[in-house]
Amino acid sequence: MVTKQKKSLKVLVAGGGVAGPALAFWLARAGHRVTVAERYPALRATGAQVDLRGQGIEAITAMGLLDEVRAHLVAEPGVAFVNGSGRRLGAIMANTSGQGKQTLTSEFEIMRGDLVRILHDATKEDVEYRFGLTVEGFDQTQDEVVAHFSDGSDETFDLLVGADGQGSRIRRDILPEGTDVYWRTGLHMAYWFVPRVASDTDVRETYAAPGGRQIMRRSHNATETQAYFILRDSSDEASAVHRAPIEDQQRFWADRFRDAGWQTQRFVDGMAEAPFFYSQEVLQVRTDTWSNGRVVLLGDAAHCASPYSGMGISGGLVGAYVLAGELTATPDDLEGALARYDSTLRPFVDEIQAAVKPRLLAFGFPRPRIAVAALQAAFAVACALRIPERIAARATTDRGGAWALPRYEQGRADTSTGRARPATTRTA
Repeated sequence: MVTKQKKSLKVLVAGGGVAGPALAFWLARAGHRVTVAERYPALRATGAQVDLRGQGIEAITAMGLLDEVRAHLVAEPGVAFVNGSGRRLGAIMANTSGQGKQTLTSEFEIMRGDLVRILHDATKEDVEYRFGLTVEGFDQTQDEVVAHFSDGSDETFDLLVGADGQGSRIRRDILPEGTDVYWRTGLHMAYWFVPRVASDTDVRETYAAPGGRQIMRRSHNATETQAYFILRDSSDEASAVHRAPIEDQQRFWADRFRDAGWQTQRFVDGMAEAPFFYSQEVLQVRTDTWSNGRVVLLGDAAHCASPYSGMGISGGLVGAYVLAGELTATPDDLEGALARYDSTLRPFVDEIQAAVKPRLLAFGFPRPRIAVAALQAAFAVACALRIPERIAARATTDRGGAWALPRYEQGRADTSTGRARPATTRTA
């Protein structure tokens, strides 16, 4: 008996971060032809510390990359809360037992840049990467989608995937004009690297300052420390600053935090020389539509859960796994595949997004000085009784959750129209 092979799709992925290459991994493995367009001129292997949890760990395991991830893990044994003088008030330690849920820090902490490199290395032989190139627009028919690139070229594909982050340009083009997809938490965050000093331990330190401010420090290697400023502010000025020039962003954060105490001055002084600086609003992307015709959204572009969900990276990995599985199951029926992608993944996305509760977040960002002192005292007592550790374990969306990673057959697609191409790195 001859088994009919499935159609090979020609797919363009806009975005070379985590979710895009993860999708490319699965599609290339099934014999589809994949091109990844990344707007940065080279692999963007930068960024702060991220974690893998629950179904995200299962997705990495299914890819056969868990050992490689383990080889690049960051040592973060727990999270400590400190006062303005740096005195430790208490700590919540990581669950490293391999059983049960994670706490505030995961046993799978990794630098975003290392994860990006791992995914790129796993796909570069079978996926074409085009750096320094963006998708400026597209036109589609029932049978194809034509992408218009920033270098002036056009190319036809079977499918266009927008994996271009929470500010996705692809998403704006497939939704009705004026659609507001952002669900705001009232928080803003900036982070950058500074030189590590002798007092920086592997334990993450968190400090609450008056005025709805929080500072966090975590050290990921022998020479560098990550500095985070987090601000509770619902003003239009705070929302707009993330689109301003870097110099204006740094001025905003320095002005807002200069008198906050603890190690503020050290971190402010390190801004100018930092290898990178990133400022963002802490929000979620919520939309009823993840696809339009032959264009589909993936990762943060579809369902950003925010850093406070603890599942942003894992959500992107899981979404890539599900989208690839559904596309490969019925490559001749993209409409059906994209509909199943939505219906299969949305319960998982709803679960991880619901874990973020603005009122609970606001509790950790009090404005009056007396409220900060009360919060610090409460932390000290609660940590001594291990109350936050038990609450965090119950509240964390993690392994053993209600949503189970589906199983897909990893069959090869029909290669009569071309197999996954050897790696081509091209700068526009």
